[in-house]
Formats: sequence, C-alpha cells, structure tokens
Amino acid sequence: MKNRSELRDIIIKVLYQVYILNNTDVKYSVETLISEQLEIENEFVTNLVKGVIENQDAISKLANKYLHDWTIDRLSKVDKAILSLGIYELIYTDTPSIVCINETVELAKKYSDFEVCGMINATLDAIYHNEDMNGKE
Repeated sequence: MKNRSELRDIIIKVLYQVYILNNTDVKYSVETLISEQLEIENEFVTNLVKGVIENQDAISKLANKYLHDWTIDRLSKVDKAILSLGIYELIYTDTPSIVCINETVELAKKYSDFEVCGMINATLDAIYHNEDMNGKE
C-alpha cells in the first residue's frame, strides 16, 4: 500500500499524461491512465486527478493571479501538474494547508529545477496568505 506522498507522485504522472494528450487527437480515459499507474483502485488518486481536471480553469486563474511575470501555461507540463495539484489540495480539500504546501514543494524538488521550485512555493504561500481557505489552517 502506497502512502499519500507516493500517491501524489502518481497523480502528477497522470496529470502530465492528461496535459500531453489534451494537445493531441488521441482519445483517452482518465480512469485508464490512473489504472495504468496503480495496481488497485485508489479513491484518493481518482478524486484528486478528477478534481484537478474539473477545476483546471479556476486553478489556472488562481495560479496566474500569483505567478509573477509567468502564467501557468508557460510552465512545463510537469510543473503545471505539480502546481495544479498543490492549488487543488490547498483550496478544495481538507488536507491541512501546511501539508499541501510541503508535499507540493517536495514534488517540485524531485521534478523541477531550483528556480521553479521556489516559484511554486512562493505561489502556494501567496495563495495561502491571500485567499479564503474555507477555515483551513
């Protein structure tokens, strides 16, 4: 059984595939992409992947509000997946804010360069301090 950090890693991989496939004529199913990454179904992964996809416009708008001299679509697809997951968890789930930010930064350290990692951290921190977290700490 994978822990949530490992599951977030899988979520990033699935979102990356979705972003790539969205720019092609290839038909795909999100459920198939998820099942290719997991041996057994996992509600956490499914809910977060589908949540990010369903809320991508709002997530992108919020990211763009706090990214300085960048937009989320200028980021690499991996970095977009990491930031989108972080924002989704921060705004739309009951995962503690500090956990959302820390887990996202750890993913950025693993898959991004130092500057992008700092940008993702700063963006999430700004969202945390300036947006309504629905009573989350």
